[in-house]
Amino acid sequence: MMPNEAAGRRILDLKRLVAERFTANNWFELGALTNALDAVRNHGRLLRALQWGDADYEGAVFQVLLAMVERDPGNLKRIADYVDGGVDGGGENASSSAGSGRRIYITPSVFEVPADQPDPSLVAVMMPFDVRFDAVHAAIRKAAAQVGLTCKRADNMWENSVVIQDIFSLIYRSTIVVCDFTGKNPNVFYEAGIAHVLGKHVVPITQQPDDIPFDLRHHRYSTYLANGEGLEVLTGTLAERFATLTGRPPARPWSV
Repeated sequence: MMPNEAAGRRILDLKRLVAERFTANNWFELGALTNALDAVRNHGRLLRALQWGDADYEGAVFQVLLAMVERDPGNLKRIADYVDGGVDGGGENASSSAGSGRRIYITPSVFEVPADQPDPSLVAVMMPFDVRFDAVHAAIRKAAAQVGLTCKRADNMWENSVVIQDIFSLIYRSTIVVCDFTGKNPNVFYEAGIAHVLGKHVVPITQQPDDIPFDLRHHRYSTYLANGEGLEVLTGTLAERFATLTGRPPARPWSV
């Protein structure tokens, strides 16, 4: 059903705000809220134009918003509520915004940008490749599962001949990146920087507060003990944080 004149004007107003604020993750969330995720995924230009800052992006935004409202006129209010409720930019991938309305676009010279689109249910874990962290990884996976998320670590993947490309691809496709700074591992510092530039939700954890770099101590982080009880507490803390960041209720109560 075509929208009436008033609805058309409202869509145009929303188009401007969406074009300024939305990230790929916001599009996936709005698609899920409006039961029109296929309109986002199947549009030939929307996400690619967003990624590369192409001139036809605003036109693609209008087309997808219009398709959502034509599918269900009630979606106009859902879209407006989502946009007016504040968009935090948490899922930006090839560009990022700092809330000022300005946007930068990144063309990596070291990495290849994956063809896959970001997955709003993916949690990436950055930690040392060491068996001593396997139990910590299991605790993070448990927290993600409680909120209906999938958790991956780069050493569980082998898609490229260069490990750092797998790491970049994992961060790029994720919505949340958990970084364990225990031991001041330089690789984790590097990976956290990539995640911040790509606009991901970075969740820092550590066994020792002194292992958090000075430049990151203004961000909230969680400390944990690497024993059975401590890891149960970590699971509960992370499940709560994941639920807050994604807006997903936990499948079952998390441990406390």
